[in-house]
Amino acid sequence: MTMRDETIGIDGLALESMDVSDPAMYQQDTWRDMFARLRREAPVNYCADSPYGPYWCLSSYEEIMQVELDHDTYSSASAVGGIRVDDQPAGEELPNFIRMDPPRHTAQRKTVAPIVAPTNLRNMEELIRQRTSDALDSLPRGETFDWVDLVSTELTAMMLATLFDFPFEDRRKLSFWSDVAIADIGSEDAVVKSHEERMGHLHEMAAYFGELWKQRESGEPGFDLISMMARSEATANMPPREFIGNIALLIVGGNDTTRNSMSGGLLAFAENPGEYEKLRADHSLVKTMVPEIIRYQTPVIHMRRTALKDTELSGHKIAKGDRVVMWYISGNRDDSVIEDADQFTIDRPRARKHLSFGAGIHRCVGDRLAELQLEILWQEILSRDLKIEVMGPPVRLYSNFIRGIRSLPVQIRE
Repeated sequence: MTMRDETIGIDGLALESMDVSDPAMYQQDTWRDMFARLRREAPVNYCADSPYGPYWCLSSYEEIMQVELDHDTYSSASAVGGIRVDDQPAGEELPNFIRMDPPRHTAQRKTVAPIVAPTNLRNMEELIRQRTSDALDSLPRGETFDWVDLVSTELTAMMLATLFDFPFEDRRKLSFWSDVAIADIGSEDAVVKSHEERMGHLHEMAAYFGELWKQRESGEPGFDLISMMARSEATANMPPREFIGNIALLIVGGNDTTRNSMSGGLLAFAENPGEYEKLRADHSLVKTMVPEIIRYQTPVIHMRRTALKDTELSGHKIAKGDRVVMWYISGNRDDSVIEDADQFTIDRPRARKHLSFGAGIHRCVGDRLAELQLEILWQEILSRDLKIEVMGPPVRLYSNFIRGIRSLPVQIRE
């Protein structure tokens, strides 16, 4: 019998047999009941048998935060396992600054942080608003189209092209490389079917960026991510795999949180029309709506750490080398910390109290940029009073890492 055999049910499973790493749970959107029981009965639970090996499953907000903030005990380093429940295949290890511990992590993160500093965000706001306006005004009226393609992917691709000063006509390459980097090879509809195919595309990405790198390091200093890395002591001479890893990280980081929150937010409103009427009546609620969308969608499902020493967590003995997996998607539904956490509530008090951006030294460096893009999108939707109707179910990504929406059919009613 499988873990999800309906003759057993979630409540009939032994806790030690509960494995939340199955990507199908997230593609089918059937993860809620299992995590609810784990939060209730075993917020720190040892799963001895999974396709990825044994791991500690953290499902509650407080334990996740403890691990997030203790980087001396729990490592993100690629050399000990990295940031996903599954280890990178041998020969495919791609270290980057999120897969590093201090001090290397600190130096590399500091290199790219100025691109999303408050002053630069203010400088980019007008450009983001104009592009968003143009995208919304170009959408068909009265006919079904894919919101993910024409809005979510297009807007994030344009933003990524700006951050990298990447050739604008090739911006969809960035979206494709992001999909390649996070693809689950086990999926029938994955954009790549083998690790070799994935690495082939990532080497193409590296070659493209390598040419841009050469131009930037010898030209006038620019204010873009490639120029920043090319001219920083911490990143100027990265080994080839580290170069690929950091470029892929910046593309995925700048793409998936925002793209999937743009799609997930529209879906949340379709499922909670009363919240949209609340927003239409008071546009100022955009400020709390944006972090609520990001919490409710939880674009990054989990992050993994590896224990560097024997330790203890909430009475459980964690051994050196154990993998410890923080399930953000569950921590963001923890009623003991977030009131009515399963509800989508756009005027939620303390709306930024969520785990979607992580915490501590690895908190998402582009969190404010993601919020700004979402804020502007919904301001422009409201200013046009667009009546957007979801016409069918979303097609979700097969992944236990990114909670992605591949397509979402919608119509704008006249």
